[in-house]
Amino acid sequence: MSLSRAKEHLARYGKEDDVMEFDASSATVELAAQAIGCAPERIAKTLSFDLGERVALIVCAGDAKVANAKFKACFGTKARMLRADQAEERIGHAVGGVCPFGVKDGCDVYLDESLKRFDYVYPAAGSSNSAIRLTLDELREVTPGSRWVDVCKLPE
Repeated sequence: MSLSRAKEHLARYGKEDDVMEFDASSATVELAAQAIGCAPERIAKTLSFDLGERVALIVCAGDAKVANAKFKACFGTKARMLRADQAEERIGHAVGGVCPFGVKDGCDVYLDESLKRFDYVYPAAGSSNSAIRLTLDELREVTPGSRWVDVCKLPE
């Protein structure tokens, strides 16, 4: 059902047929990179944060980590990830398939600067065995209302 939500959303942009489905799990950055055959940093993971009444979905590079100070400066609160049992209810996608496509009302999508190193990335598509290849312009197009933020740090 979550995969169908994401595909329905992507269909509005003519991208539903671009969704890849795998026999193996792609629920983590490492598994997704193996399933796709790409470098882990090209996986565009979507992290979900509880902002009270709203959820912030941060789409960032697979090798990026949220920097607490940057997050607080951007959102005015401490970074608190949603619990796994809250994800599907509040976002519309379960952990392992969380993506910025077909999300429930109350979710705001943010694209982290860590993605700007790449010409294309691979976000999940609503299930623990799916992904889609998108350029950064396409990612921005299929996430209307999203905005760029700088809340992550890269490995040194």
